Amino acid sequence: MSPLSVPDRIRSYNEDRNPRFLAYKYAAMRESKFRFFRGTCHLFNNDIPTDSFVWQAPLTWNVGDLHIENFGSFKADNRVAYFDLNDFDESILAPNLADLARVTCSLFVSASALQLNEAEVMQLVKTLTEAYALTLSRGYIRSLEQESARGIVGQFLRTVECRKRRAFLKSRLRYKKHTVRFRRRSPRTSPVDAETRQRIETAVRVWAQTQPDPAFFDVLDIAHRLAGTGSLGIDRYILIVRGYGKRGKEYLLDLKQAVPSSLQNRLTDAQPIWISEAQRIVEVQKRVQAASPALLHPISFPGGASYVLRELQPVEDRISLNELIGKPRKLLSLVATMGRLCGWGHLRASGRQGSAIADALISFGQDRSRWEQPLIEYAYAYAQQVGADYETYCDAYDQGFFHTVATDLVL
Repeated sequence: MSPLSVPDRIRSYNEDRNPRFLAYKYAAMRESKFRFFRGTCHLFNNDIPTDSFVWQAPLTWNVGDLHIENFGSFKADNRVAYFDLNDFDESILAPNLADLARVTCSLFVSASALQLNEAEVMQLVKTLTEAYALTLSRGYIRSLEQESARGIVGQFLRTVECRKRRAFLKSRLRYKKHTVRFRRRSPRTSPVDAETRQRIETAVRVWAQTQPDPAFFDVLDIAHRLAGTGSLGIDRYILIVRGYGKRGKEYLLDLKQAVPSSLQNRLTDAQPIWISEAQRIVEVQKRVQAASPALLHPISFPGGASYVLRELQPVEDRISLNELIGKPRKLLSLVATMGRLCGWGHLRASGRQGSAIADALISFGQDRSRWEQPLIEYAYAYAQQVGADYETYCDAYDQGFFHTVATDLVL
């Protein structure tokens, strides 16, 4: 454990981020214990004891920040809608229990918000770990797309599939006779300065020359984008690109700065040498997911910074957990699906650049009795720590310790 206080650790970790947008992160983390948990992955990863059983588990390609809201829908390049793990900013080669411990802890942390008693949340946790273990033990890999998904996920995918691109664009864009721009009063976007615009246009134009249709990526407008929790404060933009060249055929792209995983300093195992942090994120995402979001690419900028580019889509969403309050069967079904997706992802990326082979993961899944109870006990205990850390954070926030600039946005 660090000798620094929780507020000091949080401020130190975020000190290099843009103060204007970091203020939104600090405000968001004040909203709830679970939002605080989402915004402090670095605390969780750095607090795993050095002698923990977690470090003895097989190496896999981890999400690195797996929690119950890091599962969602998107369309891949084949234009099929999938439901899968998402948000690979923290991805890294690490013991598989690092992922499983964090997602298990997230269930305990969210229990009060979901109005679950101790017995109910324990049933969810055991459903998650059992589904993960059984998935590994069977050694078979599946995917969840609209045609194969059943239950709550199948219904969710059918709902988001009905969303239309034209309405999606119209709500965000302002068309004039010969131009298209972002609506300036959008609560989650703000203008960029001329220097930033030129830097992004140049980098995208250079990268686009490597693509089959460079003109598709002609940039029409750029804005700062506010989204997520943990990544708030790092550079993130939304772009309008030409697409197929007709009104209503433009595409929106997310361009997000890549930063190192907070797990990297805890690991003794050698990591691959990546060209950039963005290449790490994109490569791991493509290994773990059944199919990755459309137009997913790493882009390098002059000076060493790198960014992850992907399409923004109307089908991109996550299942609202608040809508599952009082619906235990649906919640159990969803949590079981999360366990299977985590298992499929770890199996899918097995045997790649140091990750355990499938046989080792199958054996680990079959040996559930050895690790399941210690994992649950650790996740439960850390969830209590999250509660105490959140109270400390709230006191510090309310006293102005995290003041940067005034915020007028609730995310």
